[in-house]
Amino acid sequence: MHALDWALAVTYAWLKAGHIIFVIFWIAGLFMLPRFYVYHQESPEGSDEEQRWLERERKLRAIIITPSMILVWLLGLSLAYVTEAWTQGWFIAKFAIVFALSSYHGWLVGYGKRLTTGGKRLDGKTLRLINELPGIAVVLIVVLVIVRPF
Repeated sequence: MHALDWALAVTYAWLKAGHIIFVIFWIAGLFMLPRFYVYHQESPEGSDEEQRWLERERKLRAIIITPSMILVWLLGLSLAYVTEAWTQGWFIAKFAIVFALSSYHGWLVGYGKRLTTGGKRLDGKTLRLINELPGIAVVLIVVLVIVRPF
C-alpha cells in the first residue's frame, strides 16, 4: 500500500467515525428539543420554571445541536469528497434528506426564539408529532447508506 493510499484510508476512518459521532449528538438533540418546547409551554408564563426551560433550550441549541450539525456537514462533505460520492443516487437522496433535516433544525431554532418573545405557539400534540421527523429521517438515511438501493 502506498503512503498516500494509507493516509487516505486512515483519514477516511477518522472522518467517518467523527461523522457518525456528531450525527448521534445532532439527532439526539433534535429528539430532545421539541420535548423541551412542550414542557416549556406547559409551564406557567413568566415563572421561574419557564425561565429554566428557556435556558435549557438555549444551551441545547448552542452547545450541542448547532455545533453538531455544523460538524456533521463538514465531515460528511469531506467524506463525499474522499469517496467521490457526488454522482451516486443513494448519496444524492441522502444529501436531500440531510438538507431537509437541517431545514427542520433551523425551523426548531426559530420556533424557540419565537417562544422567548411570546410568539404563537403550536399545541403539544403537534410538537410531539413533529418530534418523530428526525427518526424517520434516520431510518431513510441508514437504509440509503447501508443498502444503497440506487
